[in-house]
Amino acid sequence: MSAQTHVPSLLSRAGTASVLLAAVGGTMLAPGAVSEAHALPAAAKALDVAASMKGAPYSYGATGPHRFDCSGLTLFSYKKAGKALPRTAQQQYNRTHHISAAGRRQGDLVFFHSGGSVYHVGIYAGHGKIWHSPKSGQVVRLERIWSRSVLYGRVR
Repeated sequence: MSAQTHVPSLLSRAGTASVLLAAVGGTMLAPGAVSEAHALPAAAKALDVAASMKGAPYSYGATGPHRFDCSGLTLFSYKKAGKALPRTAQQQYNRTHHISAAGRRQGDLVFFHSGGSVYHVGIYAGHGKIWHSPKSGQVVRLERIWSRSVLYGRVR
């Protein structure tokens, strides 16, 4: 029998979403589990949201939709992508899955630190750049990562 003749019986037994995953070579997981592939669309959406806020003014403590501080921008962007983050950069770092610089991908969070504390966060845009809300008097923008004192986190 061909794969096409098995589709109706698979649909009735496994459910459409599982069959679609199998048809495109995805991994089927237990209910409630989140695959790496599922996390990527949220990261891509959060990155798009952050980029769409280009030019929004910095305001300490602001979480959008028209003004942001650094962690307010990441919180807002991931919320629009369906993921919850805590309020501050340090809390966001504590909540993410920590990854290496070599493993970073677009949509991952970039945390700037001094000593043992995180003081700034942005969303990795690729090519060594982040979207972030820098500081008072400035606006949300794309900027090259300017420091080696960075850590990376992936939102799950």
